[in-house]
Amino acid sequence: MHFNPRMNNLKRKSIIYLICLLLQGCGSGLLFAQSYVHGNTVTLSGFVMDSQKRALELVNVYEQNSHYGISTDENGYYEIELPALDTLILRFSCLSYQTAYRIVPVEMNRISLNVVLQNSSQKLQDVSVSAQRRQLNSLQHIDADDIRLLPDPSGGSIEALLVTFAGVSSNNEMSTQYSVRGGNYDENLVYVNGIEIYRPLLIRSGQQEGLSFVNPQMTSSVVFSAGGFGAEYGDKMSSVLDIQYKQPENFEASFHASLLGANIFVGDASKDGRFSQIHGLRYKTNTYLLGSLQTKGEYQSNYFDYQTFLSYRLHDKWELSFLGNLSQNSYAFQPESRETEMGSFQSKYSFKVYFDGQEQDVFRTAFGALSLHHQANKHLNLRLQASAFRTDEQENYDITGQYWLSQTPINDNKADTANANLIGVGTYHEHARNQLNASVINLQHSGQWNLQPHQLQWGLAYQIEKIDDRLREWEMRDSSGYSLPFSDSEINFVENLRAESQMLSYRVTAYLQDTWKTRTDWGLLSLSGGLRANYWSYNREWLFSPRFNIGFIPAWEKDFSFRLAGGIYYQAPFYKELRDTVVHQGLSTVVLNSQIKAPKSTQILLGMDYHFLLWDRPFKLTAEAYYKDLRNIIPYTVDNVRIRYEGINNGYGHTAGCDVKLFGEFVPGTDSWISLSLMDSKETIDDYSIPRPNEQRYNISMFFRDYLPNNPKYSMTLKFVWADGLCFGPPSMDKSYAVNRMKAYRRVDIGLSRRLVGGEDKILKLPVFQHIENVWLSLDCFNLLGIKNTNSYYWVRDISNREWAVPNYLTGRQLNLSISVDF
Repeated sequence: MHFNPRMNNLKRKSIIYLICLLLQGCGSGLLFAQSYVHGNTVTLSGFVMDSQKRALELVNVYEQNSHYGISTDENGYYEIELPALDTLILRFSCLSYQTAYRIVPVEMNRISLNVVLQNSSQKLQDVSVSAQRRQLNSLQHIDADDIRLLPDPSGGSIEALLVTFAGVSSNNEMSTQYSVRGGNYDENLVYVNGIEIYRPLLIRSGQQEGLSFVNPQMTSSVVFSAGGFGAEYGDKMSSVLDIQYKQPENFEASFHASLLGANIFVGDASKDGRFSQIHGLRYKTNTYLLGSLQTKGEYQSNYFDYQTFLSYRLHDKWELSFLGNLSQNSYAFQPESRETEMGSFQSKYSFKVYFDGQEQDVFRTAFGALSLHHQANKHLNLRLQASAFRTDEQENYDITGQYWLSQTPINDNKADTANANLIGVGTYHEHARNQLNASVINLQHSGQWNLQPHQLQWGLAYQIEKIDDRLREWEMRDSSGYSLPFSDSEINFVENLRAESQMLSYRVTAYLQDTWKTRTDWGLLSLSGGLRANYWSYNREWLFSPRFNIGFIPAWEKDFSFRLAGGIYYQAPFYKELRDTVVHQGLSTVVLNSQIKAPKSTQILLGMDYHFLLWDRPFKLTAEAYYKDLRNIIPYTVDNVRIRYEGINNGYGHTAGCDVKLFGEFVPGTDSWISLSLMDSKETIDDYSIPRPNEQRYNISMFFRDYLPNNPKYSMTLKFVWADGLCFGPPSMDKSYAVNRMKAYRRVDIGLSRRLVGGEDKILKLPVFQHIENVWLSLDCFNLLGIKNTNSYYWVRDISNREWAVPNYLTGRQLNLSISVDF
């Protein structure tokens, strides 16, 4: 017999509904005849959750006899007062979930009823997809499972998936940093379990960068906002990534290994369910990946990371948890040679370098957070958190290079090597002894009080920041026997930077936010308004950030939803923004500007979602338009992933654009999407207007999944990015010359996978594999088209003292093998 699960579910729902109708129709006289046996009213309350025990918001709770109804709040809680019938017939319904019915005898005046709703999903053999969530604010929910098979040179990070979202961009596959709507990397907030995450400060290239803090295997939920987020999130201007880690109910484990590293995840819970734990150990190496760079040499890059999340329920209303992390990134490099070709149809230029020396960098971080959660009653939740972050960073290099720059004419589409000309020759020596130690200690309280139809949220935090920074960098260049800049009386350096800075400060933050939801004849309306305050002792500046969000789902057309969000956002300075460079007699000294002000962004965002069916499959079209008015800009330049600030407020600007994303089942049973972003971002510095450093006027990206129709165990995942190049200019000139654009960043990564299922595939039926649930075997091809992308330039001078920008190309085409195992 052919089994059709969709028809089976439909029949089952019809039978349940028919039974309820019969009970309502045949027994209504008896029910109403005995309506007031137990009094005039009965109060029904409880929580509605999904199969993962996560709260479900906006679930319709409807009593079919009295026709009374209500919706659950953000915690999945509902409370409704009903006529005291002998029996209640309840219907729980929500978009994306199967409708549930409950028949409840009335034996007391207060009844507690918790309900679990199952996903309303269609099953296509081994591939399952669920219906889509309605969005009333700027927060997008991300399925962490999409990351498992993502072809990603950075090691399978959540950030690698983010860059396919509308408004998010990256031009460096070796880095997990990303830009959102024209902002820089420092303008993005990252939270794990409600705690803000920091990253190392001295990282200057994607080669040095290790693992993202977020461990995807430990993740249970991911929420992202590209702007217009609420007051509960901190003082940064661009985006927020909010991560929650798992609290397992049973034993689970997984293992992943590839040519880029390996990771192990283990989770378990006690028999009584009061204690749960998860542990993640990751190792990553970029040695194989860096072998495709144009600079040849000996690369040794090793990154280790250990994380744990422990949770213990002290009492029904008290829970204690701990989040911990230890990591170390070690990067050693002995360059040997480099050869770069560039030019046009008329001339070919070649840049050759032979190196001597080495670089050795170490970045160590430690993080710990202890949280106490108290659920005072069904309406009130309180939390107290204490956290500490520590980073110790060292950057040391002494590298000498001798270079030759030559020009070869092109005749009849062939390089005329016989007439090649040497146009530049020189030597450079780069030296650095940099060390930075930073500590952040934070104590915060937060709470949530549900007062239907209002939800109040508040928070108060005190933070101590201590930074000890020692910089010693210089670069000497010799061109055709003359040191640059040239002087007939002394040897000058191209760059000579020295600094020794200490900073001890404290920061106080607070926020208050109210969310009000109501259903009217016009539809579902959600209003949210909040105020955030921030005081920093170093510059003695108070920041007040009002924010709002309006969401609306019209009753006349429930396939549409609309949202309007905005407010005043600040980029509260941390440390790098303060560093102002003062030059005296050829020596650059860093001084901390205690008069610095936080950059200010006044934002407005208008968005809509349209849910529709195409090819009998669900799709969602999302469109957002935004405008940001920028004041108190601190100018900066971007070199690879290093951001160098000028340390003063001397600019203003704007960013405007629109983002469009089409999400749905392009292939039955799989989620894919296409994103398009258009942007205009300009700043005015000292009366001249230029593009902002992270302006990418267009960005097209795609995440696509497919499988063999007759065997879904064979699947394909494709990631595509085509983004506008960033502006750049000669470092010896001021920012007004930074108007040239790099070539567009274009990249295609593809992965092919075969899934082995325990109990089904022959090899996994062997006794030795009896505890294995799934195995994925994958072959990835990075940079499928072999495109030479550029993310920075090295500047040299020829014999005529002209400056030449030599592109630093990113990684080429490479293959990667991986295996993932679930236990």
